[in-house]
Amino acid sequence: MKPELILAILCVLFVLLIILLLLERRRREKAYRELIDYLSKVQDITSLPEVSEMTEGSTGILQSEIYKVVSLLKEAYSSEHQQKKYMADMMSDISHQLKTPLTAVSIMSELLMAPNVFEEQRLEYASRIRQQVDKMTWLIRTLLTLSQLEAGTLEMKKDLTSLDQIIKSIRESLDVMADTSGVLLEIRIPDGLSVTVDRHWFREALSNIIKNCIEHTAPGGYVRISASQTNLSTTITIEDNGEGISPEDLPHIFERFYKAKHSVPEPLTSSDARVSTSAAIGAYSVGIGLAMAKQIIQNHDGTIEASSEVGKGTVFTIKLYS
Repeated sequence: MKPELILAILCVLFVLLIILLLLERRRREKAYRELIDYLSKVQDITSLPEVSEMTEGSTGILQSEIYKVVSLLKEAYSSEHQQKKYMADMMSDISHQLKTPLTAVSIMSELLMAPNVFEEQRLEYASRIRQQVDKMTWLIRTLLTLSQLEAGTLEMKKDLTSLDQIIKSIRESLDVMADTSGVLLEIRIPDGLSVTVDRHWFREALSNIIKNCIEHTAPGGYVRISASQTNLSTTITIEDNGEGISPEDLPHIFERFYKAKHSVPEPLTSSDARVSTSAAIGAYSVGIGLAMAKQIIQNHDGTIEASSEVGKGTVFTIKLYS
């Protein structure tokens, strides 16, 4: 082969090599630009780009890995944000619920220090202060328990337990309340029906629901507890023929501190004390029982639903699948 031909071939190969190097350089620069553009998009952790926007090849693989990491960070961010919101809501709820009893304690403390108060009145005010302190203690303990339930950190010791025995135990504790309210407690639980539950906490859940029904049923009414069981689930029904729940309130009854059509009184001043102290004490009420009941039932892998009609009554339906 002639030297001129060899030189020409080498020149062509050299030119092709230069072209390939330039093309590869441009390809890499394009990939770098795409990667930089993608990184600028994922800087906002709250709004990730679509997967379809990723390129192909090695750059696409790198984008995919970045996407996974940022997705994990976004999930952690969302969880932390929700936790902060939950804590803020909890503190707001506690502050709101403690406002009334603290006001009552403050007023009655002032009355105790008055020089013209009879001994009998002093004892009455001291007793009422103790009642308010007990209520605040109960509230704080209940909130801590509810927080543990919602966080899933409260251990449930589930055992096969007779449902009839649980209901009878609840009835023994609520008979006085029902008799005083003039409400008939009816129990229709089949013999031998058993459920796998934490006896203590499940009893607490059912008790809260039954109490709620008694409180909202007029004298002469009834609260009926019945149950049935299939191979798939156990259904427990608690119904009353009480005042019922309005359609606008029904979706919120399991929310913490929700009180349908009731308002907490504004704080009293000392000038209102003598005429309003008893009203402030009697008005203290917390909508936490149904929220706790729902959380306990959910922690038993169960569900609870409520249906109601104003003036006719309310039905709570509990389903256990374990």
